[in-house]
Amino acid sequence: DVSADDCERQVSAAAEWAPERWYLALLGFAEHFRTSSPPKIRLCVHCLQAVFQFKPPQRIEARTHLQLGSVLYHHTKNSELARSHLEKAWFISQQVPQFEDVKFEAASILSELFCQQNLVDSAKPLLRKAIQISQQTPYWHCRLLFQLAQLHTLEKDLVSACDLLGVGAEYARVVGSEYTRALFLLSKGMLLLMERKLGEVHPLLTLCGTIVENWQGNPIQKESLRVFFLVLQVTHYLDAGQVKSVKPCLKQLQQCIQTISTLHDDEILPSNPADLFHWLPKEHMCVLVYLVTVMHSMQAGYLEKAQKYTDKALMQLEKLKMLDCSPILSTFQVILLEHIIMCRLVTGHKATALQEISQVCQLCQQSPRLFTNHAAQLHTLLGLYCISVNCMDNAEAQFTTALRLTTHQELWTYIVTNLASVYIREGNRHQEVNIVQFVCL
Repeated sequence: DVSADDCERQVSAAAEWAPERWYLALLGFAEHFRTSSPPKIRLCVHCLQAVFQFKPPQRIEARTHLQLGSVLYHHTKNSELARSHLEKAWFISQQVPQFEDVKFEAASILSELFCQQNLVDSAKPLLRKAIQISQQTPYWHCRLLFQLAQLHTLEKDLVSACDLLGVGAEYARVVGSEYTRALFLLSKGMLLLMERKLGEVHPLLTLCGTIVENWQGNPIQKESLRVFFLVLQVTHYLDAGQVKSVKPCLKQLQQCIQTISTLHDDEILPSNPADLFHWLPKEHMCVLVYLVTVMHSMQAGYLEKAQKYTDKALMQLEKLKMLDCSPILSTFQVILLEHIIMCRLVTGHKATALQEISQVCQLCQQSPRLFTNHAAQLHTLLGLYCISVNCMDNAEAQFTTALRLTTHQELWTYIVTNLASVYIREGNRHQEVNIVQFVCL
């Protein structure tokens, strides 16, 4: 093993040979410590901080601040020190010509850190400035547009997010990237579905379908675009209640996943820098296809099929989560459990439903954002369970809490309808009449 003292001795020797060698030596040791098992982050940071003792030129100074900020952000809880280094990297890199990678990576990570600290008002202008000065760098311009659109989406400002995705689609068209243009448009279609703007979704999906079919490029990228497109189509039909129309799309979707699973990842980089994006890893896409299949099965009344695909998806998720801590996997897991819990309640498996509600609670406790997004659904499921075991007072309390937490019109209507059924069962006709009148308003 390399010790810190060995590191210092070898760097001192390197400094006497050539001006560049001390930097390469420190960088090599820092990377060695970072990639050790387990990582030796303190020693990695020590090596990077030593770079500043040599009064390096601006390019090395800015890059080292970026590396320190990134390591501290991703591997420690010292967010203030990470922020300080990232701010210095962003400031210095703007004074160095042709230093785009360091400049825009610093802006990207710094804005993530701001969001983590609930400083969204600091993240937005930073991203806007980075977007403004990155127009000659297609990869970073597109990536920063996606990042700012995601930030607006998390704030539930879907109009601003859609506008940015529209800007991105037009920019991608201008720089000759039909692949990334499709990604921007499909992302916009997803947000329009969230906004329930179904009239705007249909022409957008028609355009996307044409772009996807005409694009000739990396087979995995093409199939992933097709999966994205078909997932939106299936969701669009289900939202509109057109269950029978879903079947052809669902069949194509399952065929796409089978095709992707047989393809090998192509390590050849695209010639257009704007094409350097990928929607989802194919393992995640596989779980997503299971999820939309469960949604269709539930809506069509195929409860056994829904249970079968849920079991497959949850098994796949458990395997993935051993190696991958991506937040989207927990989101998929919660949505699958929400569906199967309803299935259990309909089929009379109340004890199993309660165990799965407990799993949802545990998952939501691990992520504040997940809890915020699914708290109303969780209370609704508890209310439905209480009805199934004839605990009407508890059901009323859960539904009332769920009503306070939701802004989703369809969920709100569903909760109110179930609350009315609780009042009917309790024989409280006065309350029932009031709530039905409230719904009609």
